Amino acid sequence: MLRYLTVPVTAFQQNCSIVYDDATKQAAIIDPGGDVETLKAAAQELGVKIEQIWLTHTHIDHAGATATLARELGIPIVGPHPADQFWIDLLPQQSAMFGFPQAERFTPTRWLHDGDTVELAGYTLDVRHCPGHTPGHVVFHSREMKRAFVGDVLFAGSIGRTDFPQGDHATLIASITQRLWPMGDDTVFIPGHGPESTFGAERRSNPYVRGT
Repeated sequence: MLRYLTVPVTAFQQNCSIVYDDATKQAAIIDPGGDVETLKAAAQELGVKIEQIWLTHTHIDHAGATATLARELGIPIVGPHPADQFWIDLLPQQSAMFGFPQAERFTPTRWLHDGDTVELAGYTLDVRHCPGHTPGHVVFHSREMKRAFVGDVLFAGSIGRTDFPQGDHATLIASITQRLWPMGDDTVFIPGHGPESTFGAERRSNPYVRGT
């Protein structure tokens, strides 16, 4: 079955997740924002082989190490949605602005769109386009695991920022209510920062989306 290990990286403590199959040891890494050696060491400790990079969006703390990791491991970059192209183009400026190691631009091997899927070791995860935090943000949902990797769309007790270029609050709320909530109240989500929660818990108590 699929399992995952979440490894906080960068000064922003971004939740990078290594998703892997217990049997085949095939793995994908979601949002490698930085600390490449830490991530490679975590994969080695798990005994897994990282074969793909999946990106929810391309802010520096989520995508800063993408080009380096893809080149070193010879693996494809999958996602996000093409509306995030301008954030990829700005990666060098983003790294300078936030004091990160110099980040490289890259071209995804495959862009993602709403309704697409990604596959790992015979397992399929659904892709939902969830703009608002960034215009090209996507979410990865595993029905078998009842897990969703949501990047910076939703947090335990909060929601993603919308004050960056091309962010939009109303769009973000619509993404949460129309695309995350239907995944089910019992679905556990792994946010881009902070602890995990469930969609049901956030519908009941999150001040930004409570009762929606």
